Amino acid sequence: ASTTTLRYPGYMNNDLIGLIASLIPTPRLHFLMTGYTPLTLDHKISNVRKTTVLDVMRRLLQPKNIMVSTPKDRRHNHCYVSILNIIQGEVDPTQVHKSLQRIRERKLANFIPWGPASIQVALSKKSPYIQTAHRVSGLMLANHTSISSLFSKTLQQYDRLKARGAFLEQFKKEKMFSEGLEEFDSAREVVQQLIDEYQAATQADYKMYSGVPQVNAKSAE
Repeated sequence: ASTTTLRYPGYMNNDLIGLIASLIPTPRLHFLMTGYTPLTLDHKISNVRKTTVLDVMRRLLQPKNIMVSTPKDRRHNHCYVSILNIIQGEVDPTQVHKSLQRIRERKLANFIPWGPASIQVALSKKSPYIQTAHRVSGLMLANHTSISSLFSKTLQQYDRLKARGAFLEQFKKEKMFSEGLEEFDSAREVVQQLIDEYQAATQADYKMYSGVPQVNAKSAE
């Protein structure tokens, strides 16, 4: 679905670079979530909820339609960094503008405080070879800071396994690990820095973020 604007040119035709560049403001924040609606198992199903542009764009923001499950983190006010909706079907562009206005008025999406709070939309025609019961479908490509919780969970699992020394014997047999397992510690640090940057992106002063831990003046002395 993410390449439909290339395969079935419509009102707006985008290239892959144009689709991705708007979603990634900084090099590290490049892990995207996807959402799709309506998701049906059989194209012959006739009982499908109404799929207006507003309904599709509203449902794309609901957690149940997002393909990545992230737990709630009350310690951080996670928010969207950027959103791109690819709407497929016969759509009037004026409906898109009205839908975006309604979403903005209802504050259905919480965006970062240091960047533009906007949802980008690309329109595409439906495939002439696939029959569907719905008139409009949508794919969301979103950059959301809550994805850092998945990396945090990975680190927790890694720490538990390493504390037990699980699976390490096989790595020690390899030449690159013959002198030690510092490569694992280095990789863990990279993931931790990624988590820290996603969490920093939720703050208004993210543009001043350097990725280097701040040292207290007294401790430095």
